Amino acid sequence: MIDNSLMKNKAFINGQWVDSSTNKNFAVFNPADGALMSNVPDMNKEDTRLAIDAADNAFQSWSSFTSLKRDTILRAWADGIDANLDGLAYILTSEQGKPLSEAKSEITAAAATIRWCAMQGQRLYGDFIDGHKAGTKIVISRHPIGIVGAITPWNFPVSMITRKVAPALAAGCTVVLKPSEETPLCALALAHLAQKAGMPDGVLNVITTANAQEVGAVLTGDTRVKKISFTGSTATGKILMAQSAQNVQKISLELGGNAPFIVFPSANIDAAIDGAMASKFRNAGQTCICANRIFVHQDIFNQYLELFVHKVRGLKVGSGLNSDASIGPLINVKAIEKVENMIKEAVEKGAIVHCGGKKHSLSGTYFEPSVLTNVDEGCAMYNQEIFGPVACLYPFDDEQDVVLKANNTPYGLAGYIYSQDLSQVWRVSDGLDYGMVGVNEPFLATDLAPFGGVKESGIGNEGGEYGLLEYTKIKYRVFGV
Repeated sequence: MIDNSLMKNKAFINGQWVDSSTNKNFAVFNPADGALMSNVPDMNKEDTRLAIDAADNAFQSWSSFTSLKRDTILRAWADGIDANLDGLAYILTSEQGKPLSEAKSEITAAAATIRWCAMQGQRLYGDFIDGHKAGTKIVISRHPIGIVGAITPWNFPVSMITRKVAPALAAGCTVVLKPSEETPLCALALAHLAQKAGMPDGVLNVITTANAQEVGAVLTGDTRVKKISFTGSTATGKILMAQSAQNVQKISLELGGNAPFIVFPSANIDAAIDGAMASKFRNAGQTCICANRIFVHQDIFNQYLELFVHKVRGLKVGSGLNSDASIGPLINVKAIEKVENMIKEAVEKGAIVHCGGKKHSLSGTYFEPSVLTNVDEGCAMYNQEIFGPVACLYPFDDEQDVVLKANNTPYGLAGYIYSQDLSQVWRVSDGLDYGMVGVNEPFLATDLAPFGGVKESGIGNEGGEYGLLEYTKIKYRVFGV
């Protein structure tokens, strides 16, 4: 049983639950069985401008709150999220598909992010610098950048929101949030809990829409919006970056990845297998930082492959609402078709399927956990995010060569190294051209540290002090004394 008030079917603007100005709606489906969950407003550019109006009107008062007052409201929001853990997890799993255990972990992490940002918002210190000439003093201060347009994806529909919204609000900004059309119900539930926590009207606004391009153009085209924060595909990120340039908006982009997972001979093999399983198959492989290319040294390749396939065969596929399920459905039919086409191309070019390789007998959007070897480096599976429960293993025999292969991609979000050789760990982690590197550790995301990539994987960071500073601007003042 869940609190029915969490299930909202209206957009949220200026503290009001509203329909689209055109009264149009779009449907939200459960990917596990295709059941209709809800219909929500299909907001357009006029609705988006109303949300920006609300955020603009609220900015002056919210930014003038003491950081302690904002802290109090944000902490109350986090407490409400924790108190509704089961209900939020049910909504998350029902509209996104991941197992309840993963949903609960995501929600708990989201609440922790809000608390950390609330606390750190009281530490947005400036600086005092001795003057550049006699009789002067310099003061550096930080201020909220203004209205933030936040655009979030479907694969982590709670934590991706709090990673953007929490630091923005803690810094004194107001927000217009556009969640994915696949998973808008989580965003609306979070807005409901924010309102219950005492969030003033207009500080957080949620636009639900099936026309992301139209809403994105309004957010990037309105001079009152000072920052865009986007998580999603590299192609869409490039479009938003070009659009935001017209008003020189500050922008943060967390885009696609092609993560290498490198296992050296000195690695603890059991730990390296467990790490690859956790990285590759979390959320059915639908994460931007999951292991996409698993490189295993030739000396241990056969042993690793045998043990890894055995583990993969033991994964239980089913609805995320089933307590024994470890792999839920993919988000939609297009996702299934993408994975099928990738495997078909790889097999046609000589790949070997050791397990899986096809849709699950449950049909719908379920796919069998799969392991492939001998995948040609020209295949899409090697060069693009798979975004499905498919692991590809590649042997290597030279450290420098595997680093070159790992870096031979336009992406640079996350990479992983498993080795007990300390010198090797430092060499390889220095050599990997990635924004984040996990050393004998598969989990990278935390509210304490900056999350972000390089190259075509993005700009800027989310998380930690660095992520909070993304929502501020610097003012320099020189005083003649």
